Amino acid sequence: MKLRLGRFSADPLLRRLLPRGLLGRSLLTVLIPLVLLQAVALQIFYGSHLHELSRRLAGAVAGEVGFMIDEINQAPGTRGLIIEETDRHFQFDTVFLYNQVLRHLPPPDEPGPVDDDLAAALTRDLHRPFNVSWNTAPSFIRINVQMEDGVLRIDVPRKRLYIGTFYLFLVWVIGSAGLLFGISALFLRTQVRGIKRLAAAAEAFGMGRDPGPMKPEGAVEVRRAATAFNRMAERVRRFLAQRTTMLAGVSHDLRTPLTRLRLAFAMLPQIPPSDLADMTADIEEMERLIGIYVSFARGEGSEQASLVDVTLLLEELVAAARRGGAVIEARIAHGLGAVLRPEAMRRALMNLLDNARRHASRIWLAASYGDGQTLRITLDDDGPGIPPARREIVFRPFETDDPRGTGLGLAIARDIIGAHGGDIFLSDRPGGGLRVVIELPG
Repeated sequence: MKLRLGRFSADPLLRRLLPRGLLGRSLLTVLIPLVLLQAVALQIFYGSHLHELSRRLAGAVAGEVGFMIDEINQAPGTRGLIIEETDRHFQFDTVFLYNQVLRHLPPPDEPGPVDDDLAAALTRDLHRPFNVSWNTAPSFIRINVQMEDGVLRIDVPRKRLYIGTFYLFLVWVIGSAGLLFGISALFLRTQVRGIKRLAAAAEAFGMGRDPGPMKPEGAVEVRRAATAFNRMAERVRRFLAQRTTMLAGVSHDLRTPLTRLRLAFAMLPQIPPSDLADMTADIEEMERLIGIYVSFARGEGSEQASLVDVTLLLEELVAAARRGGAVIEARIAHGLGAVLRPEAMRRALMNLLDNARRHASRIWLAASYGDGQTLRITLDDDGPGIPPARREIVFRPFETDDPRGTGLGLAIARDIIGAHGGDIFLSDRPGGGLRVVIELPG
């Protein structure tokens, strides 16, 4: 059980650390094996070959320095000759400093194991106090050995302790890793770009914006997906066009007899005026219901989306509601804009305002940008509200508690708002009543 708990507790942390995008995860999939491979190769080279060569080179230099000091100890009178011969054979540059003592030097900061190997070899071969200066000059290092009457200063060529292939290997490891990573990034970016374009086209098409057929690009599978999307979009366009044409015919066929009835009633003077007014009102109600049903079935799919001044749209709706007798207070931020189908959104918001006006005496409307530039529209009223158990049911077509309603107002509003990539929520208004919250992409 502990293992399972540990595994599940680590999963959220792992998800937070992993890149969220496909490009980042793909590059991470390429980068981790590449880094591990290069690290293993570097460790093999650095841990075996480089260490072994460094110990041998440092041991050779320390042995030659130890040989010089041993010869001087055996024949102090010939110190100058010994120094001259060893310099000529070992490529040293040696100077004896009379009556000098060793100075303390800072610890070396050299790449690789050479500094530690040289210090260990000198400690083993000299048995005398010494120090090593690595930063005196770029071409040599300086070994200072304490003698009885002074300091023996030995300049050793730096090339005798360093391996040129080490730097070449480092450049090769880092350069090849960077080159492979760059090639992988360019290749994967091309593949991901096709997927991102496909996702953007699907999102735009689902929100009512028709960008037209997209150009397939990328791998074969991505091209197939783009081609399938183009075929699907074309079928949907053809279906919407056929349905719109059919609904226009149905609407015309239904309104024609209603118009004839209206004219017939107007030409019947023997009917009492009150009955004639009632029948005319019934015909108008039938025309209104037919318009609502046709709009719901059509879904406003033929209208194209464009950049809309939402502030102006809401102000016009508030003015129209006030002319219709609604008591409404508005707090609308300036400069609100979004890509919408304006007539469809106008119908959705008007349905919500009509519902609030039928059930409440006061209405409050507010609009502003929320988190992440989300457009947030809030509609409050002081009516009886909707119980939590029925807040999802009222969005279904023909579900209503109002005998004067059709049950399509909220269904149309949710359908239109959802087609724009937004959402609509119902909740209790503080102080009593209903709160309707609409969130749309800004």
